[in-house]
Amino acid sequence: MERTVSEVARLAGVSVRTLRHYDSIGLLPPGRVAQNGYRYYGRPELLRLQRILLLRELGVPLPTISRILDEQDDEVHALREHREQLLQERRRLDAVLGAVDRTIAGLSGDETVTDEEFFTGLSQARSRLREDLAERFGEAAAEGFEKAVRETDGWTRKDYDRMGDEGRRLLLRMGAARDRGVRPDSDEAFELIEQHYQGVLQLWPATPTTYYALGDLLVENADQRAIIEMVDRDLPEWLATGVRAYAVRRLGYVP
Repeated sequence: MERTVSEVARLAGVSVRTLRHYDSIGLLPPGRVAQNGYRYYGRPELLRLQRILLLRELGVPLPTISRILDEQDDEVHALREHREQLLQERRRLDAVLGAVDRTIAGLSGDETVTDEEFFTGLSQARSRLREDLAERFGEAAAEGFEKAVRETDGWTRKDYDRMGDEGRRLLLRMGAARDRGVRPDSDEAFELIEQHYQGVLQLWPATPTTYYALGDLLVENADQRAIIEMVDRDLPEWLATGVRAYAVRRLGYVP
């Protein structure tokens, strides 16, 4: 049975943009491309995507994933190796998970988190975000993020607490708007999204293109999603939709 790119995206829980990117770099070409340009994926492509997502969960870079998959033909052997890697990764994550949780709690105003724990977790989260930005938008975008981070080198814990308070208040207002039935692509929502956009610009020189793509990151990046869900578990998708719509209608991005 063949599936379209949108069907595969829904099935695997990834974005259509991600699948198109995997195709463009030769990591996951479709089984066939119809005359009208539609991509179709069969069982071999779905199995390859499953292995790609397993390796991505392990933090393996895309070029390395391509090499691993091209060198391995035995599906069972490959999955057993993936399982062992997952066990090793689980042990590693157990070691850092506490610090990350405490950092998120710190950003949410938990004063029981020590400064050392806070900045350790913040550094780890920034490292993961930088890798995500590089993969999604290229090295130039990641370097822009690093430059913005350097400009906050002198920030104290109180500075981050102030930024966190402002972010939480904005997310609470967004959640309240969503509860009232405000559409994320409405003018009322855009008044809130504008504040989010300006906040992003303070930390990252986002272009209309990268701000549009930020919608995927807010949902798919575990750290960013967790920060939003600490305020409102149902808000990430609403905000992601609003970000994309704002980029198109207010920033002039053309999908």
